[in-house]
Amino acid sequence: MPTAKKTLTFLLSFVTSLGAFVVLCVVLATQQWIRSTIAISDSSSNGSVIITYGLLRGKSIQELNHGLAEPDKNFEVLGTLTNSSPKTLHSVVIVFLALGLFSSLLSTGFTFYNSVSNPYQTFLGPTGVYTWSGLSASFTFITMVLFVGNTQSNRLSEELAQRLYPLYPAATQQGTSHTYGYSFWLTLLVILLNVVTVVIIIFYQKARYQRKQEQRKPMESAPRDGILF
Repeated sequence: MPTAKKTLTFLLSFVTSLGAFVVLCVVLATQQWIRSTIAISDSSSNGSVIITYGLLRGKSIQELNHGLAEPDKNFEVLGTLTNSSPKTLHSVVIVFLALGLFSSLLSTGFTFYNSVSNPYQTFLGPTGVYTWSGLSASFTFITMVLFVGNTQSNRLSEELAQRLYPLYPAATQQGTSHTYGYSFWLTLLVILLNVVTVVIIIFYQKARYQRKQEQRKPMESAPRDGILF
């Protein structure tokens, strides 16, 4: 059975791992990844299209200075996009976040298992926790980078606007501004929680190693005759 100190240490790591997993679930489920305001202007209307969406779903509204606005629209992101580069990259973003979610779940399981057992010499020990927490943080970071690249360089929001409002082709778009929402920034919290999980265990391992070294010193410094006796 593990010592009380080890149990408390890994239970604390379990809490941070579980927190990362829960936050990732929130990130995946919510729609507040980005809010894009696309200015539009043609002969019959003038104003903007505001699209707020996450990885799976979103909502679009029109704010026109003149002209007839369409009703607000709720949409599925992948279902709205056609077979194009933005759709492909957005699918990759979802895959990486799902991998981060799976890695975070495994990290949670490994930390709890280490709190009730001593699998030091196997992958189920601290090495496994390092691996899965590191992968979770890495996959989450890649998700952030790819999402920003898809919206900024691949013009994901503009592509969605064209599909949602066929009457406003690209030629009518006068510029776009992006504001990243809380769902996007929560991914930084996921990375931080995974880092904290690893750091907690590293400090425990370091303290454990120092304690073993101190226990060996009396034996190393003892007189040889005393040891033989």
